[in-house]
Amino acid sequence: MGNRLFQEAQRYVEIAENANSAGKQEAISHAKNALSSAYANSTRAEQAQLAELQAKLDQYSTQ
Repeated sequence: MGNRLFQEAQRYVEIAENANSAGKQEAISHAKNALSSAYANSTRAEQAQLAELQAKLDQYSTQ
């Protein structure tokens, strides 16, 4: 997909997933911001994928 914000959101969620405990909250915060920006500027199909990424991120937040 060519949406730069969408790709950035994916990347930040992946970073949050792999972050160590010291940097996890900061990584999650960056990912949430990226998801928010991407959602506002994406297609419905991308929004559905972003919702899945958000659900993933929510799991990392509670661990």
